[in-house]
Amino acid sequence: MIIEKANLNDLDEILDLQKLSYINEAELYNDNSIEPLNQTIDEIREEFQKGIILKSFDYEYGIVGSIRAIKSNNNIMIRKLIVHPDFQNMGIGKKLLSAIESYYISLYSNIDFYLFTGYKSSKNLYLYRKCGYKEFKTEKISENFGFVHFKKKSNDIYI
Repeated sequence: MIIEKANLNDLDEILDLQKLSYINEAELYNDNSIEPLNQTIDEIREEFQKGIILKSFDYEYGIVGSIRAIKSNNNIMIRKLIVHPDFQNMGIGKKLLSAIESYYISLYSNIDFYLFTGYKSSKNLYLYRKCGYKEFKTEKISENFGFVHFKKKSNDIYI
């Protein structure tokens, strides 16, 4: 597995992987209107221009994972950590998360990392806690849906 910066030519494949990866989330919340399933190629290109997208690449299978982040002041907003369903629970998500943290820590000091996930997304909640992220807010969107927000300080990360 190789983790590296994605390029513009990777975005179609990453968007397809994103939609495949978020099917389980949509089923968990019984909601096919979630943003990751409806994002367009133009929207992902805009994210590419504003931040960084990393990919996890396997020479046999292609792109099997990805993560995005955008810097705003001294905050890094991590978005859409995705791993192909056939490659989940193999440590790829943890490696992608670590890679994005390392990337930003190599460029900036004293930054905070933020991310969020659905409150029913037990695998994501477990991963983020295991990786040292601390819950700081819950956000109720509707009766059946809400987010758990996490934060991690750069001085809590050891590279």
